[in-house]
Amino acid sequence: MAGDVLAALRAAAGEATGPADDGARPAGPDGPDAAVVRPAGDEDVVAGVRPRYVAAPGSTAEAAALVRVAAARGLAVVVRGAGTRQDWANPPRRLDLLLDTRRLAGVVEHAAGDLIVVVRAGTPVAELQAALATAGQHLALDTPLPPGAASTVGGVVATNTSGPRRMRYGTVRDLLIGITVVRPDGVVARAGGKVVKNVAGYDLGKLFTGAYGTLGLVAECAFRLHPLPAARAFLTRRAGDAAEAGRLAAAVLAAQVVPSALEVDAAPDGRTEVAVLLEGTPRGVKERAAATRALLGGATVADEPPPWWSSYPWRPGDVGLTLTAALSGVPRLLAAAAEARRRHGVALAVRGSAGAGVLHAGLPSATPPDVVARTVAELRVVAGSAGGHAVVLTAPPQVRERVDLWGPVDGLHLMRRVKAQFDPDARFAPGRFVGGI
Repeated sequence: MAGDVLAALRAAAGEATGPADDGARPAGPDGPDAAVVRPAGDEDVVAGVRPRYVAAPGSTAEAAALVRVAAARGLAVVVRGAGTRQDWANPPRRLDLLLDTRRLAGVVEHAAGDLIVVVRAGTPVAELQAALATAGQHLALDTPLPPGAASTVGGVVATNTSGPRRMRYGTVRDLLIGITVVRPDGVVARAGGKVVKNVAGYDLGKLFTGAYGTLGLVAECAFRLHPLPAARAFLTRRAGDAAEAGRLAAAVLAAQVVPSALEVDAAPDGRTEVAVLLEGTPRGVKERAAATRALLGGATVADEPPPWWSSYPWRPGDVGLTLTAALSGVPRLLAAAAEARRRHGVALAVRGSAGAGVLHAGLPSATPPDVVARTVAELRVVAGSAGGHAVVLTAPPQVRERVDLWGPVDGLHLMRRVKAQFDPDARFAPGRFVGGI
């Protein structure tokens, strides 16, 4: 039986091989003629669950053919890019086929004059940025990553991961203007286009962004771009506590200095820093840096960011959370984290955007599960009262058993209806998303 399934997947990939429907096929990490279907190995585990098979399509047509076989055979499917966030969210309830998108890579089109790029989902973000930089442009995302990690475009879209500059340029969802997906039934669907104000068709991009691969496979993305800034400056100021950090952030937000990012870092030892990124022309940045330094009551000014910039405050295996709030609620979140650190005696670190109301928090893996559960519950109360949420992104198995990773989410019944429309058999990333979707 297993051999029949493997043969069917290989046959589907072979039948789809040839002139690709989305441009020339890239070689990928294993070369253009490498086998794209194989039995899974220990390196293919997703949040502790091992698949039966791995398939690496080299084109949208190959991906669609593989998904059609999976649909016909009732296979549960999870999509993987670089695998940098495979430990996020819930483990899949079952997993038969892992679709690896790293051969589905490359820039399809770069319309520099229109500030638009169309790129395949398996393309590493760093490679895309390097290609765009030759034209003096960039995708205005600085995705937080563990050291040495390299996210793919599709992974960033699937998890809706945006870094410090979301304050000025928006999130992945804002920058995505077109998308090509493979639905769970193997049908290729497209929405949006290659112009910023395109309103044609159903906005699949917004649905697929942040859906953790539960609605289908992202094959291609079209993004709006921005010119690379001619100059930038980072201003960093030590704050005495969460309250002072909140006051400093409020002063910058109320001024006319137009920061690209406004970040805060509250370390487990109580040290708190506020950092501001300014971008623009050399003269403009210099003048705004002087004004911002005065607002902060003194700050160090540098061309490079502080060491903690655009990184998560946890290591692999730790507990990692996202905390959101209205801007006015950020000081409350910081204060609540400091109080939880004191009350429970935990090494709780908090870091993120004081200018966008999105923070990340980390607890060491050795933190007792009951202490993690109490800390998460307390932070959820504060985040909820501040107009936001507290979501556990990643945690050791013993913590997952004690904590609802997603917590209460508004509109869950609508999410279930969307899932039922796209994936009525619940085969794509089953159980990974909120509410067991």
